[in-house]
Amino acid sequence: MRKQTITINEGIRPISPSYDPWDPILSLREFGRHALTSVELTVTNLCNMRCEHCAVGDSLVLKEPEQLPLPLILKALDEVEHLQTISITGGEPTFRRQTVEEKIIPLLKYAKERGIRSQINSNLTLDYERYEKLLPYLDVMHISFNYTSERDFHEIGFARSGHPVKPEVAYKMYETMIENTRKLSEAGMFVSAESMINYRTHRKLPEIHRMIVEMGCKRHEVHPMYAADFAEGLPVLALSDMRAAIHSLLDARDPDVWMLFGTLPFFACNGNEEDLQLLRRLRKEPNVTVRNDPDGRNRVNVNMFTGDVFVTDFAAIPAFGNVREGKLDEIFSRWLTEHPLNQKVNCHCDAAGCCGPNLLVADMYYQDTDFKSRKAAAL
Repeated sequence: MRKQTITINEGIRPISPSYDPWDPILSLREFGRHALTSVELTVTNLCNMRCEHCAVGDSLVLKEPEQLPLPLILKALDEVEHLQTISITGGEPTFRRQTVEEKIIPLLKYAKERGIRSQINSNLTLDYERYEKLLPYLDVMHISFNYTSERDFHEIGFARSGHPVKPEVAYKMYETMIENTRKLSEAGMFVSAESMINYRTHRKLPEIHRMIVEMGCKRHEVHPMYAADFAEGLPVLALSDMRAAIHSLLDARDPDVWMLFGTLPFFACNGNEEDLQLLRRLRKEPNVTVRNDPDGRNRVNVNMFTGDVFVTDFAAIPAFGNVREGKLDEIFSRWLTEHPLNQKVNCHCDAAGCCGPNLLVADMYYQDTDFKSRKAAAL
């Protein structure tokens, strides 16, 4: 097969550690307020895996209804005045070829023609050809990678399947995922591999990072796992263990690979010296960035089956609008100004480059903390 090398969205500022358009701090600084610049689209609730950590596992089905007409979704995107990014998620977005051809590729073409960035969240375990079709259009292929062996993949990836999955079946999928990642990276795709810090991985992150680098990924994303919805029964990692895991990863990482930390539960206003030391190190390390959580700050999720609008694709927070009944900018504005959940965490500190905790972080570690009354220490 001919190797295909491509350049995505020529003439548009490249995604880099100095420019991450998904981070809400950028739009906050540009507009002086949070603005809707990112829309996440749930294109399927089908998936060939049942990972124990999946935040949307309760939404996964074996058969799904018809989606809303694509023109309705494109119209909703057209009406977002400051749209800069779209993200396509599921389930496994590429599970059905029909979804790839009739929904994903048209959405990616729309993004490219409008000059906005695009991302797909995929497990890359299916045939290479369906991913290869995305090469001319996609900006970021986002995968989850929390494994050091095929046994890890089998145990984690099918923990909630409800029926036994033969090891050889899982091992083959694992090999396919690694091979697809390498081939897509070689073909010019920006593959960003996300690892979670949780009870399974917090001592394995250096080895996981080494494997991600060997697969050719352009970026390693690292996010603490917050036990929510489908994964709510998993053990909660102590903050001390999380800090230690991040330090060990920073000690061992390849400094030439962009490392992006997101949804961290450490804040410059904590007053905890260990937290401050970690935040200072993250600021000083080359090719390391800390992304503020986009959900509810500059991003909403749209379910393409119902049109419901969520602050996140986590099902625990009810929908607060529908694309058939109002413009996304208007729905987002109501979330910012009226929704009681947003009022709990709607704070920011420009000096620290911080947009405050997201709802999961606040509920898990800071239930009795009023972030709006605190002041950041110097970093």
